[in-house]
Amino acid sequence: MQLSDKQIDEINDFLAEKSPQSIIQWALDQKKKTVVSTSFGYRSAVTLHMVSSLQPNVPVIWVDSGYNVKDAYLVAEQLIHELKLNMHIYNPLMSTSRREALLGVDCAIPDGPVFEQFKNEVKLEPFQRALDELRPDIWINGIRREETEYRKNLNIVSRDDSGIIKVAPLFHWKESDMDLYMKKHDLPNCDHYYDPTKVDARAECGLHTKQFEQGGGI
Repeated sequence: MQLSDKQIDEINDFLAEKSPQSIIQWALDQKKKTVVSTSFGYRSAVTLHMVSSLQPNVPVIWVDSGYNVKDAYLVAEQLIHELKLNMHIYNPLMSTSRREALLGVDCAIPDGPVFEQFKNEVKLEPFQRALDELRPDIWINGIRREETEYRKNLNIVSRDDSGIIKVAPLFHWKESDMDLYMKKHDLPNCDHYYDPTKVDARAECGLHTKQFEQGGGI
């Protein structure tokens, strides 16, 4: 079914005071094709732990850009095995070495069309491929309101032009909430995560601003 703007507003009102686990359960209760995305970056374990605790087999999309640091890969492997995640890993079509040979080793410097091409190749195109193959109706993600200026204008539940319903269960959580959950459940953290598609930590990489083309429709 298609959700109208009014229905989205009503859902957000209903979920506004709910816990992240209750928001995730709401998403799962829709009985639609649902995925969760992760970067395996800083505090990514929180969303993955919550989702897998409620429904272990939810597909997890990870776009591995090829530019992750060692810490990120080690934490990813630990979480994949400990949480028994249903992983769907997508890589850029062009290898890191080939890209740097053609575009230069400074292709990740945020300036001009080369950087936009870089972002598309290492993050947006692989994620588009994931959506094309998995065709989700609902996309659970870990974004939070306080992270960037852009996200302050979003909400727990939103809909993009393709029809995918985006659900951000941690939207209203603060860093202190995240840290308490990490400590309570003894979750591993990637302390040295690096995203080359962001100008800085409070910038958008494009994943949550781009209107993707494919979705199963809810």
